[in-house]
Parts: sequence; C-alpha cells; structure tokens
Amino acid sequence: MFKIVAYGVRENEVPFFEKLNRYNYDLKLLPEYLNHDNIDTAKGADAVLLRANCVADATNLAKMKDWGIKYVFTRTVGFNHIDLAAADANGQLVARVPSYSPNAVADLALTLGLTLQRHVAFAAYHSQAKDFRVLPEEFSSEIRNLTVGIIGTGHIGIAEARSYQALGAKVLGYDIYQSDEAKEVVTFVEQADLLAQADIVSLHVPYIKGENDRFINADLLKLMKPTAILVNTARAEVTNVADIVAALQAGKLGGFAADVIDDEKDYLGKNLQDQPIKNADLAALIDLYPRVILTPHIGSYTKEALTDMINISYDNFNEVLTTGTSKNLLHAK
Repeated sequence: MFKIVAYGVRENEVPFFEKLNRYNYDLKLLPEYLNHDNIDTAKGADAVLLRANCVADATNLAKMKDWGIKYVFTRTVGFNHIDLAAADANGQLVARVPSYSPNAVADLALTLGLTLQRHVAFAAYHSQAKDFRVLPEEFSSEIRNLTVGIIGTGHIGIAEARSYQALGAKVLGYDIYQSDEAKEVVTFVEQADLLAQADIVSLHVPYIKGENDRFINADLLKLMKPTAILVNTARAEVTNVADIVAALQAGKLGGFAADVIDDEKDYLGKNLQDQPIKNADLAALIDLYPRVILTPHIGSYTKEALTDMINISYDNFNEVLTTGTSKNLLHAK
C-alpha cells in the first residue's frame, strides 16, 4: 500500500483526509510542519504531502532521497517552500494544487477590506474598552460608492471582483494578462491609475522570487489615497512591510490587512502571547491594531477549499502512479 506522510494536518482536518481517501492510501497525518528537526518522521514513507511553511530544502530532500522517497507533493498553490532544482537533481517528483475554491481567499479578502473601510475593528476595539462614543474616525462611505482595485485578476481576484461588483462597487483591475473572464467584471487600467483611484486595493499576485520581491513599496504607496485600505492575502514577500508601517504612522495610508506575514514558519501555529516578537516590522503592525488587521493564513481554511486541496492532491498521486506523470508536476526553470 502506498504510504503518504502528510504534514500540517490540523485536528479538524483529519476526518476530511480520511473520508476523501478513495484510493486507499496508507496515511500518516501529522499536525506539525516538516522541518529539519522532525525530518525523521518521513522515514518509511513513499511520499510526503506538504503545506506552506514546510521545509523541503536541499538538506531535507537529500535525506528523503536516501530513504527512497520519490514523491514530494504540496497541497498548496505556492511552492517556494520546495527546492525544485534539488528535487530535479534527485529525480524526485514535485506536484502542487494549482487552484482550489477561489471564494475561500476572495471572501476573506473582501471581509478584511470592508472591516477596515467601515471601521468595524476600530469601533469594536473601543466598545470592548467600554468606550461607546461615536468617533469621527468611524465615519465612512457606503460600498456602492467605493472604488476597489484588484491587482492580480486570476481566479481569486475575479471571485473577489464579482463579490464587490454585486455589492455595487466600481471594480478596477490590473494584470499583465487580461483574461476575457476578468474583463467581464473589472475595468482594466494601468497600475498607477488603479492605486490613485482605489479606496481598497486587494493583492492577488503570485510571489516570484527575484521578480516581484517587495514590489508594493514606498514609491507605490505614495500613489494611493491617504485614506485607502491595502489588503494582502497573496504572499508577504510582495510587500515591503517597513514601508507600509511608515505610511500608516505618517497618516499616508488608511489601513492594512494581511493574511500572510514574513517568516511565517516562526509564528504560525504558535501561541506567543507572553513572548516578544523578534521581527520588528511584525511587532509594529501588531501595535497598529485596529488600523491593521492580521490573520494567521486562514484564507484557504474553509471546508470547500480543504476538500479541493485533498482531492486534487490524491489525484496527483494517482496520476503519477498510474501514468508516470501528472498535469500538476513542477520543475525548476
């Protein structure tokens, strides 16, 4: 029986992995992320199934190769946690889940954007402190009079655009590739024009190392309205957090929401309530609540998205085992 060790499986996700196991794989479901300290947990397996923040670098891949692990798959869209060049050199196959329910992330992005735009977090924060005054900072506009900018109009960006459009907002889009589907729901403009006009800017771009690192920086932030809201449910690496903090502190940005943070593996899944945050930019963001809202990478944390991730991952394994290949294989450039 084909043995798979799956990492980062939360307790409430276990029944999904088991119920959807139509190929009868031998599953070992572990709650921890794969790292250098627990790599021995992969021994005896034929394959591993990872998620973001697992460590599949050259060191871990070499150990897996020595143990006969040929299949290093991830149940995520992103794959920068896997060293593709090392995997290719080892003769290991890597596959991903290229998409899942786009509404999962789109719904969260919309919720974060409107929570800040309508000043819900601000009002709730003060009410929690028993301050029930109606403050000038809580004054806002209605959705039907908002302009929303979507940077990255793939499946997720389109899903969010549709939701905003249904609520009456004007939706602008920017993408190098302008699909016919996207043209049905967004008005494409140049990136500078989108930033200048939008009340809410939502990021849905993939992170491509060496190409778009920290591309949302001080220069682009200067183009935005000082009251605008920036939402990042893509990857932390596409934003310069220090520049965002500076813009917020200077009153040049209305609010920031993110479902992703730098060095996530150092923070996600951990309760650090009584410990100092070593990353100064992250600590600054936390201190800026309620103008800043951070969530612990829960964009794909829905029943529908999880079901898609597991089903496609299982299909990826079945394809390579029965045909020797899969449409979702990855290789180094």
